[in-house]
Amino acid sequence: MISLNRATLRRGARTLLQDTSFTLFAGWRVGVVGRNGTGKSTLFAALLGELSPDAGEVNVPRHLTIASVAQETPALPDAAIESVLDGDAELRELERLLADAEAAHDALRIGAIHERLAAIGGYAARARAGRLLHGLGFAPEQQELPVSSFSGGWRMRLNLARALMCRSDLLLLDEPTNHLDLDTVIWLQSWLVNYPGTLLVISHDREFLDAVTTHTLHLEGHSATLYTGNYSQFERQRAEKLSQQAAAYAQQQERIAHLESFIRRFKAKASKARQAQSRVKALERMELVAPAHWDSEFSFEFPEPEKLPSPLVRFDKVVAGYGDTAVLSGVRLQIAPGERIGLLGANGAGKSTLVQTIAGTLAPLSGDVTRAPDLKIGYFAQHQLEQLDMKASPILHLRRIDPKATEQQLRDFLGGFNFRGDRAFEAVGPFSGGEKARLALAMVVYQRPNLLLLDEPTNHLDLDMRHALETALATYSGAVVLVSHDRHMLNATCDDFWRVAQGRCDVFDGDLDDYARWLSSGAGAAPAPSRTAGAATPAAPVAAQPSAAERRERLKPLRDAVRKLDTRMARLQKRLGEIDTALLDPGLYEAARHTEAAHLHREQSELKTELAELEEQWLAAAEEIEALQTA
Repeated sequence: MISLNRATLRRGARTLLQDTSFTLFAGWRVGVVGRNGTGKSTLFAALLGELSPDAGEVNVPRHLTIASVAQETPALPDAAIESVLDGDAELRELERLLADAEAAHDALRIGAIHERLAAIGGYAARARAGRLLHGLGFAPEQQELPVSSFSGGWRMRLNLARALMCRSDLLLLDEPTNHLDLDTVIWLQSWLVNYPGTLLVISHDREFLDAVTTHTLHLEGHSATLYTGNYSQFERQRAEKLSQQAAAYAQQQERIAHLESFIRRFKAKASKARQAQSRVKALERMELVAPAHWDSEFSFEFPEPEKLPSPLVRFDKVVAGYGDTAVLSGVRLQIAPGERIGLLGANGAGKSTLVQTIAGTLAPLSGDVTRAPDLKIGYFAQHQLEQLDMKASPILHLRRIDPKATEQQLRDFLGGFNFRGDRAFEAVGPFSGGEKARLALAMVVYQRPNLLLLDEPTNHLDLDMRHALETALATYSGAVVLVSHDRHMLNATCDDFWRVAQGRCDVFDGDLDDYARWLSSGAGAAPAPSRTAGAATPAAPVAAQPSAAERRERLKPLRDAVRKLDTRMARLQKRLGEIDTALLDPGLYEAARHTEAAHLHREQSELKTELAELEEQWLAAAEEIEALQTA
């Protein structure tokens, strides 16, 4: 049993937790959530004994074996698998004692040590370490390489493997998915579900938390509240609590109004359209989430792109790579406005290479690349934070993009990313990783792109900012190509998935649940069972099925039409919401404002008529898509 009893924890002059009490029981898997700076990592430091409470008590039983992930790994000459074996301290101690006993020819001690090694599974420890390394993406030949040969991200994986190798009673994981690809996140999720001890995990990945945790500890306002259930259940419980607060109600409703409008339109009409049903379920999930984020510090939208040419980008038999090394071959794709594409595949498979080639920062080795004359790319790269000027302020970063903008315009825009007051004028250097990521994203959004390339945009972003990004992308009219290990972001944003593996880029025919099942079945080592991404002409194995090819050719324009209708209806609904709010103003009905009121009523009527027509077109297209898919 682990508990805090009226504990106060401080970092320097900052009070993070004050007079806080809660109790965690053995075997619980607890997700620790809250905004950046609320004290999550400080709580872990207190549990590890690295920080003493300023008041109250932090009680952790002395007999517990605690495992956590080291934040740094020295460039050691030891083999990777030996470094992981070091995670089992008792194993290493027994090995040392055994060597001493054998040197002293002490048969009794040798026998006792072997008995203990058998009891702790010491003879299978090397195989266990190998399985952990394999699950975390290390090839067999890499397991014998020295630690010093690996990059920082891969050393963090080694640190995670060491923590998992420890036969612990309590496992503390602080953002364990940050350096992992989606394939490895799915493996780690399965491992943790079977972990027999008590788990505390800090994460901003809600799908990961949903799959792993049984309880949620929410840190907010110098306090911690314990909820029973995973992250989604916590959101529902918190949303219900917030909805009872009258002062919050109006703000809450404003945030979710446009989501509710989708549900009202389609829930009754879309009973036969599988695609419509999928959209309704997604929106219902978003509706439940939105109230829990009503008090978010972030609120922004993507400005409407100046032009939306179609297609934006077309690849034909492109070979992508570096120097003389081809990473991807035979890439055929086409990206049109409104498309939402998620890239799947392990780290190193070529996802970032493909994104860089689409962005034009990496020239193709061969093949034809056609870009629309009015193409305007917004590219958020994995290492985007390194491109920031550490001596410049957020407002100066934007002024360099748009010298003609007024200071107030720039401040208003930055306010949506929570750079308010003097913070907008401070140098970026001392900012946290999350603040730098928000600024880098703000710079991409400000430039009004018609094609967004987002390569791991959620690293360093907390849950409120991730939710704000998902909401903004919902009404973005341009195209999106997204690389992310955050499955909630992928599910909320993407309509189609492309799998990058074994030197190819192919459409993955399924959703993320299908992808997880496909990985767990062992098919991850086999070639992708899918067609070339965006190709009008099917790949060779499909050529013998003309009916399937015809279906695909007919599906493409229908899907494009549905996306365009989605975008248009979202704009209309947003305007209708604004009109509804204006019509609630009692002052509007005074004699002096009669003309304004009449104009709003007339516009409302016209928009509702147009919206109804678009809804019928959407449903007709959705039902035709379903008919083609099930034919």
